[in-house]
Amino acid sequence: MSKNHIHIKNVVCQRCIMTVEDILQDLEIPYSGVKLGEAFLDRELNSIERHQLEKRFEKVGFEIIQDRNERLINTIKSVIIEEVYSNDTSNQKLSSILTKELNFDYSHITHLFSESEGQSIQKFYSAVRIERVKELLNYDEWSIAMIADNLGYSTPAYLSTSFKKATGLTPSEYKNMQMKDRKSLDSV
Repeated sequence: MSKNHIHIKNVVCQRCIMTVEDILQDLEIPYSGVKLGEAFLDRELNSIERHQLEKRFEKVGFEIIQDRNERLINTIKSVIIEEVYSNDTSNQKLSSILTKELNFDYSHITHLFSESEGQSIQKFYSAVRIERVKELLNYDEWSIAMIADNLGYSTPAYLSTSFKKATGLTPSEYKNMQMKDRKSLDSV
C-alpha cells in the first residue's frame, strides 16, 4: 500500500465521501481523490497530521485501516456497494467483478471475508441489495419490476420472495409501514 493511499473504514456512501473530503480540506491535507473506503493523498502525512486525521475520522465514525486483510475486506465491501448502487444491469457475476477488481482468486476472497465478517460475501451482497430495495421503495419512484431489473433480480417475483425472506414483509407491506426499518450500510 502506498503511504499516500489510505483505506478508511465505514466510508460507504456519497455523503461519507463528502465528509472525508471536508475533513481533508479542513486539515489542509492535499488529496487527489476520495472514493468508497479510500482516499488518495498527494503526499505522505507527517505524524501530527495523521493523528489529527485519525481524531477527526473517529468523531464521525471512520477509521484508518492498517491491517492488510482488513483493507482487503473494506475494499470488497466498497466494490459490492458500488456495484449495487451503480444501477448497472450488466448482470455480471459478483465473483467475476470481485476477482477482476481485486486481482485475487475468488476462493481466497470468500474465505478471508467469511472468516473476518462471520458471513459470506453473497450474504453481505444480498443484505446490501435488500437495503437498496428499501431505499428505492421509500422513494416510491420505481415499480417493483424496475427495481428488480436495476438491481439484477431475475424477476420481480424473485425480488419479492427475497425481500420477504430477508425482512418478513412483502415490498408492498414495507411501503405501507409508517416506520421504516432501514439499516446503515456500515452495519450490514
